[in-house]
Amino acid sequence: MTELMVLKRCVKYPLAPSAAQAQVLEQQAGAARALWNLIHAHHTFHEASKRWPSWADSDAAIRQGRKDIDWLAILPAQAAQQVLKAYKQAWSNYWNGTHGRPTWKTRRARRAVDVPQARDLNLTRLNGKWATVAVPKVGAVKVRMHRGMPERVTGARVVREAAGWMLVVRGENQVATPRPRRAERGCIGIDRGVTHTLATSDGSFIDQAATLTAGEKKRLYRLERRAARQRAGKPRGHRASRRLLRTYSQIAGLKARQARRRYDFAHHASAALIATGAATLVVEDLRVKNMTRTAKGTVDAPGVNVTQKSGLNRSILDQGWTHILTMLTYKADQAGARVTRVRPHGTSQTCHRCGSTAEGQRESQAVFRCADPTCGWTGNADTNAAIVIKQRGQEVALQDVEPNATRQATKRQNPKIAA
Repeated sequence: MTELMVLKRCVKYPLAPSAAQAQVLEQQAGAARALWNLIHAHHTFHEASKRWPSWADSDAAIRQGRKDIDWLAILPAQAAQQVLKAYKQAWSNYWNGTHGRPTWKTRRARRAVDVPQARDLNLTRLNGKWATVAVPKVGAVKVRMHRGMPERVTGARVVREAAGWMLVVRGENQVATPRPRRAERGCIGIDRGVTHTLATSDGSFIDQAATLTAGEKKRLYRLERRAARQRAGKPRGHRASRRLLRTYSQIAGLKARQARRRYDFAHHASAALIATGAATLVVEDLRVKNMTRTAKGTVDAPGVNVTQKSGLNRSILDQGWTHILTMLTYKADQAGARVTRVRPHGTSQTCHRCGSTAEGQRESQAVFRCADPTCGWTGNADTNAAIVIKQRGQEVALQDVEPNATRQATKRQNPKIAA
C-alpha cells in the first residue's frame, strides 16, 4: 500500500473586486489594524503594575466593542477573533525568543483581513480563468484561478499588495511519500554568492538576471529622490501627504515587481538543483540577517566603509539566498533528497585539494590560487568554495553513519547490553 504524506502550501490568487467591494475591504483592513492596536493597549495599559488582563477578558472586550463601535462592526466576527489569535501568537513567539516584542501597527502596515472559515468560500467557476469567491460582508468577488485550489482548504486571508488585492489560501494536499534517494547518487555542494548567485561543486553556475532593468533602476532612483524632497522639513511622525503616499505607492510597485522576479528565480534555481539527481545537497549555514546588518555604528564609535557595506547588503538581499534555501528544502523532501547545512567558516579561503588556509590565496573575487607550492591549484574561487562545502557535507554524513554502525555492531555482540 502506498504511503501518503501531507503537503501544506499557501497559494496566492489575484482578486478583481469592484470599486465598492475594494472600499469595504479597505474599511475591514483598517478595522483589523485598529483592533490590533486596541488589544495591544488593553494588554499594556497596566503593564507597570503587572496587572495583565486574561485572554478571556480581551475576547469579551472585542465582542462588546463590535456592538458599541459602528466602524469596528464592519469587521466579521471570525476575522476579529483571528486578530486576537494572531496577537496571542505574537506574544508566544516573543516569549519563546523567536520574534520581537509585539507593538503598534502603523498606517503603513500591511493591509489584511483573515477569512478563517475558508470552507465557506463557495468557489464558483465562471470560465477557465476566472471564478468568484464569497468574502464575508463583501460579497462574491472575482478571482483569477491561475492554478487549482488545494485539496483541503484550512484558511484564507485577503491581502492588499502593491499589485492589488490578493487571496492567499492555506491548504493541504496528499501525495505519495517519495522513496529516499540512494547514497550512491552522491552529493553536491552549493555556494551562494553575489557575483554568481549559485556555484555548484561540479563547476556549473546558476546566475540570476537583474531583477530591475536599467530603466526601472533609474525610475526607482528618481522616485526615492522625490520622496526625500516631499518628506523634507516635515517633523517625525507627521502624517504623509497624498503626493508622498502616491510616490510611496509607485516605489512599492517597482519593489513588488523586483520581489516577484526574485521569487520566480528561486523556484527555477531550486528545481534545477533537484533535477541534478543528487541524494544530498550541501549548503552553508549562513546567518543572512547578521551578514546584512548596517555598519553605521554609533555617534561615539561611527562605522567605516558604510557606503560600501550598504551596497554589499543590498546585493546580498537581492540574490534571495533565504528564498532559495527554503524552496530547495521542501522540494528536496518531495523528491526524496536531503539538504545538509554545514559550518560556513573558511570555505572561501580553504583549498579543496590540500586544505591550505594561508592568507592571500583568494587573489580576487573570481580567482583562487593555492599558496602551497606542492599543490598550486588555480581555478574559480566560487567553485573551490562549493567543493569545500561538499567535502564538509560528506564529513557530516560519515559522522552520522559511524554511530549507527557502532550501535549495530554492539547489538550483534551483546543484544542485552544494546537493549
